[in-house]
Amino acid sequence: MHGYEMITELETRTGGVWRPSPGSIYPTLQLLEDEGLIISEESGGRKRFTLTEAGQAEATSAGEPAPWEHVGDETVENWHDIKDAAFGAMNALRQVMMTGTDEQRQRAVEVIVDAKRKLYAILAD
Repeated sequence: MHGYEMITELETRTGGVWRPSPGSIYPTLQLLEDEGLIISEESGGRKRFTLTEAGQAEATSAGEPAPWEHVGDETVENWHDIKDAAFGAMNALRQVMMTGTDEQRQRAVEVIVDAKRKLYAILAD
């Protein structure tokens, strides 16, 4: 596969929960190539990557389930709920920033700071 195919494959396998960025995929591919675990070949103006024998052995010996196997239907549903809520909040923030008064913008900052604190508190529980 080439890098973009890997990005979309990972997104598909995780039900849209995880879509790695090109900024994380391509350096990782370069590292794996430097370590001799994959090789690349130019094809149609794109680099296609293939596991080497050493890469196949490494993948087999890892013996761990793939990260996307931990993503169940509940995780996907929760992810979509969070994504929808975040997009809704961003749209509201955009409106405050574009049409709100200075006082309203300051109150928006306070809400965001409070939300950030509460999100970290969830992880601290």
